[in-house]
Amino acid sequence: MSDLGSDYDEEEHGPYLGEYEGERNAKEERHGKGKATLPNGDMYDGSYEHGKRHGGGVYKFKNGARYIGDYKQNKKHGSGKFIYPDGSIYEGSWVDDQRHGYGVYTYPNGDMYEGEWQSHLRHGQGVYTYKDTGSKYVGSWVSGKREGAGELIHANHRYQGMWVADQPQGKGKYVFDIGCEQHGQYVPVEQPLSGDQEEEEAQTVTVPKWRAGAIQAVSQYNPAEEAIAAQQQAEEGEQAEGEEGAEGAEGDEAAGEGAEPAAEGGEGEQAAEGDGAAPAAEGEGDAAPAAEGDGETQEQTEEPAEGGEEQAPVSPVAEETEEAE
Repeated sequence: MSDLGSDYDEEEHGPYLGEYEGERNAKEERHGKGKATLPNGDMYDGSYEHGKRHGGGVYKFKNGARYIGDYKQNKKHGSGKFIYPDGSIYEGSWVDDQRHGYGVYTYPNGDMYEGEWQSHLRHGQGVYTYKDTGSKYVGSWVSGKREGAGELIHANHRYQGMWVADQPQGKGKYVFDIGCEQHGQYVPVEQPLSGDQEEEEAQTVTVPKWRAGAIQAVSQYNPAEEAIAAQQQAEEGEQAEGEEGAEGAEGDEAAGEGAEPAAEGGEGEQAAEGDGAAPAAEGEGDAAPAAEGDGETQEQTEEPAEGGEEQAPVSPVAEETEEAE
């Protein structure tokens, strides 16, 4: 965290510590309950420990954003609710100042994601609901994108299959409410970008294209489960091959140990001379003592909240519906 956004010139006026009203410890550090107006205009009302935000509190950014929740050593950590300037809201778990664990994110357009997070990104199992249509994606996410097995549920049909880099790819099926399903697969196809193509090389974009197969009665068959099972089987096969290769290498090494001829003249003496390890440098293990608190130090401000940060994925509803017909 930094003091970005502060209009105060420390070089000209010296360090400005802001205003604080609240409890302190014997070292005059902010400790216990207190209220602070930070140098950049942000405000904090909550718990402190040894001069740092620690415990429950409310942090108000001067741009209107707010965080209400737990802190640990000046960082958002635990349960908390963040209201961004654009109106988006995240409520859930935080670790080391980032959305991490289980949480619910409501976007400015009304879309909502409920599920697992890692390092500020959708990661793990989660449900993304599109407000305008009511459609929802239920499945796996990796680093903010749909990846792995998932199901896209619409008003009168659903798609089950695998996702790669936020796009459906590979075998899948559409299940329709009228009592039938269509099997097929998504294949990546390159298409030229729309608009004027004045460049020497026309730019293209890769899009998923549905190749329809047979239509039949609804079954329990799930293409995603089949793909995952095949992937696991392949990984197990590779692991078994690796173990067999390692065992073979160990056998060759054992067979060769007794076959090496005894070294002639001088090697034993040379080894004896080199056995002594260099003595450890004195003082390397003595770490410098930690600096004691100076009492009142400048409190760190949080990074300015510029917006919702989290981008809502493009709704695939129109494309999916058209291709399912």
